[in-house]
Amino acid sequence: MSYIFGVDVGGTSVKIGLFTGEGELLEKWSIPTNTDNDGVSILPDIAASIEEKITEKGLSYSDILGVGLGLPGPVDEKGVIRRAVNLHWHDTFNVEERLMSCFKEDIRVKAGNDANVAALGEAWMGAGKGYKNIVMVTLGTGIGGGVIINGKMVTGTTGAAGEIGHTYTGTDTEEPCNCGNRGCLEQFASATGIVRLLKKEMEKNPDEKTEMNERPINAKEMWEAVKNKDPLATRVAGQFGQYLGTGLSVVAGVLNPEIIIIGGGVSMSGDVIMPFITENYKKHVFHASADTKFVRATLGNDGGIYGAAALLI
Repeated sequence: MSYIFGVDVGGTSVKIGLFTGEGELLEKWSIPTNTDNDGVSILPDIAASIEEKITEKGLSYSDILGVGLGLPGPVDEKGVIRRAVNLHWHDTFNVEERLMSCFKEDIRVKAGNDANVAALGEAWMGAGKGYKNIVMVTLGTGIGGGVIINGKMVTGTTGAAGEIGHTYTGTDTEEPCNCGNRGCLEQFASATGIVRLLKKEMEKNPDEKTEMNERPINAKEMWEAVKNKDPLATRVAGQFGQYLGTGLSVVAGVLNPEIIIIGGGVSMSGDVIMPFITENYKKHVFHASADTKFVRATLGNDGGIYGAAALLI
């Protein structure tokens, strides 16, 4: 039997999964992401953990199809990464070759941007299974995006394809986005963007009765208030939907996907978020993409390791 290791590298932890060549997840675990000294230990730590698992399971290198790697930064088709700020990587280098050099024996490595890889995972074994043209948007602290066209992951020239969160909304902000620009979609429709919208609405209406006066100010609590039909929270949800739905209508105008998958922490609030997105999407989208299907991601936090493994298939 052949095996694949799927690795999802985050700023705090590295998730690793052992898969069969057919896509069955046999085991998963995580190790800390050591970002000290410009993250020099991250790749050696990953190799050491995988080699420990190979020994533990009594496998040989000839059993391993390879290691797939999802990373929080742009990765091109040759495996070159151009900075990963959350990992304290500031240089441009071939991450596939560098990880391969960390193993005691030859092993194939394939790398990709984490959001693109998560989309590939959903296409392989998740909500996008059976579809060939997919856009995935992950709503968390920021907004990530992944694009699958004709069953293949789209990376672009420098690995920056699918950066939906950094498309311009037409609304400038006083505060810069983490990318340095102002007015990016993730400044309005991410978890942190929702908090920004919520605080501004509460400041504009200080005397309005709202559940948010009694709740922690975060995206999860706001959506709970929306479920209870709280007027202020519902207005903010409408603003969120206007930004995200309109932004996705632009994406669809370029890519014409069969399906748009909504993932990330914000999507965990349930189907309550969907009407706010789809109403604005249908209002602005080109008619030929009006029937694009919207679904929530199904792989959750495992999407990254599934997608990383799928890089080898």
